[in-house]
Amino acid sequence: MIPAVVYAIPAFVLLVAVEALSYRFLPDDDERGYETRDTVTSMSMGAGSQVIALPWKAVTIVAFAALYSVAPWQLSATSVWTWVLLFFAEDLAYYVFHRSHHRVRVLWASHVVHHSSVRFNLSTALRQSWTPMTTLPFWLPLALLGIPPWMILLQQSVSLIYQFFLHTERVDRLWRPIEYVFNTPSHHRVHHGSNNAYLDRNYGGILIVWDRIFGTFQAEGERVEYGLTKNIDTYNPLRVAFHEYAATWRDVRGTTRWRDRAGYVFGPPGWTPDVSRS
Repeated sequence: MIPAVVYAIPAFVLLVAVEALSYRFLPDDDERGYETRDTVTSMSMGAGSQVIALPWKAVTIVAFAALYSVAPWQLSATSVWTWVLLFFAEDLAYYVFHRSHHRVRVLWASHVVHHSSVRFNLSTALRQSWTPMTTLPFWLPLALLGIPPWMILLQQSVSLIYQFFLHTERVDRLWRPIEYVFNTPSHHRVHHGSNNAYLDRNYGGILIVWDRIFGTFQAEGERVEYGLTKNIDTYNPLRVAFHEYAATWRDVRGTTRWRDRAGYVFGPPGWTPDVSRS
């Protein structure tokens, strides 16, 4: 099964070009716009992620099918309630996946790729990880709920396509009820901010209500500074893809205590040993 998002790639590339042209002819001093090397890196990361995702998708399908076959019931794809359940369950799974990938360093090492640009535009949406293996466990419960695997894969693609449009500075705040319920460009700009007030906020996929429920919501206020708290200053796709794994390995090798090694791997990004307890 080819993910629906693959069919959307030509539209993604076209919209990136349209947005880039909009900055050329309608510049805005408050928006960072595009930079050629940054955009090429983002597109390269996106292309590489799709190549790697193809064989991994086969593993995902097998895992979903295996759990679906042992689920206590199989829900019907012809029932509207199955689709309603899928929408909310998949979006909650995305929230848990996303929050975990910001709070556990070994998972962050995969996800950090998406946050490595100091710009925020539609090409940033294509800057994706080359290590998708950390994502699978978060969606397995949906198969155990009895949701057909093809439906899960389809909804994942719908969510990713929706999120593509969140990566822009060209759209200001939307109508207040929409901003309250749905993830929007304004909310997602906050998520990509390295400002202290914006760190680890707004993890939602399609909905922003999970952030409101679980206390991780932050409205856009001060100007967003995009990128990482310590930017990597490189356009090399290999370094972008694996720099945090390398940094984690250096930290693990630099200590002899297993407690500290575990902290460097499973603690939050930026974790350091508490020397006062040594």
